[in-house]
Amino acid sequence: MAKVLVVDDSASVRAIVERVLREKRIEVVSASSGSEGLAHFRREEPDLVVCDVIMPDMEGYEICRAVRAHPRLGHTPVLLMSGIVNGSVLARAAEARSSAVIRKPFAADELLGKIDGLLGLEPSAVEDAMDAPDIRHACVESPAFAEDAKSVLSRLAAVPGVALAALVDREGFLIESAGDLVLEAETDAALAACLAEASEAIGRDLRQGALVSLIAEYESGLVLVNSAGGGAMLATVLCDPTLLGRVRYHVKQTLPDLAKIA
Repeated sequence: MAKVLVVDDSASVRAIVERVLREKRIEVVSASSGSEGLAHFRREEPDLVVCDVIMPDMEGYEICRAVRAHPRLGHTPVLLMSGIVNGSVLARAAEARSSAVIRKPFAADELLGKIDGLLGLEPSAVEDAMDAPDIRHACVESPAFAEDAKSVLSRLAAVPGVALAALVDREGFLIESAGDLVLEAETDAALAACLAEASEAIGRDLRQGALVSLIAEYESGLVLVNSAGGGAMLATVLCDPTLLGRVRYHVKQTLPDLAKIA
């Protein structure tokens, strides 16, 4: 019997993925964090790792690199799950040497098809596991993935005064963006990560807790950086500083939606 390790900080996503895999008679081991996932990986020696890209303690890319570095189990396939699949995500996945990437939300048959290929299982086994209509066509998602990041950021970018809204990770890689300054999105992502790193260090030194938000003021505008959950950040560029109050209100309304996606 094949054994799959599922690593995701969302309990609902883990539960649905586990159900789909067990219907296929696959043994499932679950972990709610990256560190727990790596501990299970070393102890359980699974045939496949299915891992979320963004988690609070460790990114899926890091987990993939740790798997590849293992002297005996480094060949284990790693399937990364991501709410956003763009050039940046695919490039980082390739750099970490993941086996495949699947976008959330995904249908059960899509997930099983990926697993079939990575484990080298017979296609008939996949069909047997999907006889039940509720499994074959079930959409593996929770309310967290009801809307993609592009749609959420586009709403914020449409607010008067906002020139760019970008979702970035802590290393400065652009996840998704919307707005008139599309060509500046990569630069804005790197800037947001730099500002956040410096501000978090100050917060730790002053014992003020984790960074929630910050504002950088320039000659012709402002940059707002807010924690968006799951290790991601929202960077918002304002071309009109007088609209700061209104934009901050809309940012506050946007963050819960981005936190669900991230």
